[in-house]
Amino acid sequence: MRAVVADEYGGSEVLGLRDVPLPATGPDDVLVRVVAAGTNPADWECRSGLAADWFGAGPYVWGWDVSGVVEAVGERVTAFAPGDEVYGMPRFPELAQGYAEFVSAPAAELAPKPVNLPHQLSAALPLSGLTAAQTLERAGASAGQRVLVHGAAGGVGHLVVQLARARGCHVIAVARPTAHAVLRELGAHEVVERADLPRAEDGPGVDVAVDCVGDDALLAAVRPGGVFARVPGAAAGPGSLAEPAAARGVRLVHHVVHPDGPGLARLTELVEAGALAPRVSLVLPLEQAALAHEVMERGHGLSKLVLSVAPEPASGPR
Repeated sequence: MRAVVADEYGGSEVLGLRDVPLPATGPDDVLVRVVAAGTNPADWECRSGLAADWFGAGPYVWGWDVSGVVEAVGERVTAFAPGDEVYGMPRFPELAQGYAEFVSAPAAELAPKPVNLPHQLSAALPLSGLTAAQTLERAGASAGQRVLVHGAAGGVGHLVVQLARARGCHVIAVARPTAHAVLRELGAHEVVERADLPRAEDGPGVDVAVDCVGDDALLAAVRPGGVFARVPGAAAGPGSLAEPAAARGVRLVHHVVHPDGPGLARLTELVEAGALAPRVSLVLPLEQAALAHEVMERGHGLSKLVLSVAPEPASGPR
């Protein structure tokens, strides 16, 4: 099969397309023929060596988000059959080797692809969608609460907006003016610029602030007793905020996403109900994975980038 391989850490130039053996598939695994592979900041961060202690020696095939068609199943797998359309972010934070024509994934970490999305949109959802959903769950976001989302137009942020709205929260989105109209379409009740961040001392404050950009100033918007949640990738973590947050009675959340087949199935339900829609700003062929990394590293700040691996198939069995 073809895969995008890096023999070492470094810049985007270390990525190259080559032929490699098919991945091994165990008794609880599913072999997926990948139609589209999502990209995330974690991909280029790991490729550059920022998480070198997580992985052994190369070569490396990066990428976790995949959407495709089941090619074969292990002997203990009963949830899926060849021909099923599935998606997921298997094995994270271990290597899933998503930038490839085939991926081996534990069946428990996959879910049926939303029937109303093409694979190129489904591939944009798993890692960012689970990050958004799990972060809101950890933060305890509930109906009637005021939730502030900073970096609301980004890959995780635009999904946090929709998932918070689906929970019945009052959503305040923070983004540049060019994204305001889209964020209102996605369900934000209020849209503001960074310069107009609300301050708890000037009003009721927000119950939950979700920081997708790494901006400590967001803490001032959270009411005493509220929650400040920072998604990984925005910064190393909220450690520098420990003392000021404690002084204000604000709980800090820094959640690292984990694979979750049932969680993906809940995202599928929301997509099929019309309550969640991933946005993709750019689709590139698999062989242009290096360009995708360059765009992400420049901080494009727009929705998601996806790699097209194979033509969209005719809809198959669920």
